[in-house]
Amino acid sequence: MISDLGAITAGVTIGALQVQSLLDPLDNRVLLCHALGLSRVSLITQSERALDAEQAARFAALVQRRAAGEPVAYIVGQREFFGLPFEVNGAVLIPRPDTELLVELTLDRLPPQGRVLDMGTGSGAIAVALAHTRRDAAVTALDVSPEALAVARRNAAANNAHVNFLQSDWYAALQGQPPFDVIASNPPYIASGDRHLSEGDLRYEPFGALTDHADGLSALRIIVAGAAAHLKPQGWLLMEHGYDQAAAVRQLLTEQAYTEVQSWADLAGIERVTGARAH
Repeated sequence: MISDLGAITAGVTIGALQVQSLLDPLDNRVLLCHALGLSRVSLITQSERALDAEQAARFAALVQRRAAGEPVAYIVGQREFFGLPFEVNGAVLIPRPDTELLVELTLDRLPPQGRVLDMGTGSGAIAVALAHTRRDAAVTALDVSPEALAVARRNAAANNAHVNFLQSDWYAALQGQPPFDVIASNPPYIASGDRHLSEGDLRYEPFGALTDHADGLSALRIIVAGAAAHLKPQGWLLMEHGYDQAAAVRQLLTEQAYTEVQSWADLAGIERVTGARAH
């Protein structure tokens, strides 16, 4: 049993490292693959292989970072989303499986040769997943952060997806753009002071992409208020939000005279996306 960093030394086998107790087993396997440049299958087939001093030191350093709380996705620099690999770093949020619901709902409502906008694209996960799946669609994505857009552009190129990226504070840079069939957004929606911001992986993620520094609804209000001017008639607005915000977001949409206002639950049964049609 490898129970402390001091035991990760030259001569320890891959098999022994997989029964260690410092990390979650999945995290441990991902970091071990990354440190040694191996596939998951190779971890099994090479279980008797012993690490040399350099490999042991490299793996121990990764384990130490994870044990200190740093997200695995940032340590290895990648996270899968919608079946595609995405580069991630401290400039962007780590894509979550929950957000795949937003992509699926958008795809369902995107007509042939349709136009779609991803607002607050971050790593580009939503926009790239859409463009990769629907080659016929015209996909635009915006973000206020140039650092995030740099990551998103690299992800689009790596996944052979064509996306028009714009640096924009919400709708500011969209003047002159034709209207969209669907606007999708996963904006900052954690309220200022929420305890989750100081817990777990969120401690390492970009603060401004997590919280609106207010009640958690301010970005959603901006999106709802401005979307109709950039949507085609009967176009859809779809927004991811917090686990307890669905009713409030439906109210925002109803107040702005959107139609077919509704919410959709994620795999855990939590209302995760709310949307409606422009009139």
